[in-house]
Amino acid sequence: MARKETAADAANPGRLKQIALTYKMTRKADKKIGLVLAAVGIVTFGVFLAIGFLIGHPIYLGILGLFLALLATAIVFGRRAERAAFGQMEGQPGAAAAVLDNIGRGWATTPAVAMNRSQDVVHRAVGKAGIVLVAEGNPNRVKSLLAAEKKKMNRIVADVPVHDVIVGTGEGQVPLKKVRTTMLKFPRVLTGPQVTATNDRLRAMGDLMSNMPLPKGPMPKGMKLPKGGPKAR
Repeated sequence: MARKETAADAANPGRLKQIALTYKMTRKADKKIGLVLAAVGIVTFGVFLAIGFLIGHPIYLGILGLFLALLATAIVFGRRAERAAFGQMEGQPGAAAAVLDNIGRGWATTPAVAMNRSQDVVHRAVGKAGIVLVAEGNPNRVKSLLAAEKKKMNRIVADVPVHDVIVGTGEGQVPLKKVRTTMLKFPRVLTGPQVTATNDRLRAMGDLMSNMPLPKGPMPKGMKLPKGGPKAR
């Protein structure tokens, strides 16, 4: 009788397909990825196999070297794939929102809480570090967006620390690939219940803004767009 397909069996083709797709995308930006991975795997395995012959246990060290070679290859592949992905996203509208969407558990994120006609945008994340406003766009224009958003939030959550991050490569800005690391370095000052309460208050503020009637015609410069509910991470 044929063995019933398990959930793991069904997931394997999907995982392999995802790995292959990631490799193809990485190779577009990193032409040497194949050679690098091969070199890492071969060198790692070769070193352990050589040690095995020296101490008289080539089989044991060879098996260990094989597993460690696969592990080292996977780690290097993950890092180079991440670097290639950030390189492709750099400068693209909404790139910071994608980073926030994958920041990890303990954060509630809301994309595009403020935007202007030039498509400069501010995203919001709430976590144990407080509120983090992440802006992307023209550095001079986003400063006014950040100031307006802080002033608005100050009426609702004045007792919660607010940090701001401007994405970019200029002075005082944070490169896209370092946004997550920068946010995780902020000191934790809120408890879990305080994070939830803060997020609920900000969400209520957003709901009130979304119920306000929007004027017809072109959107006035500097006007905030209505916000949707945040994604709990």
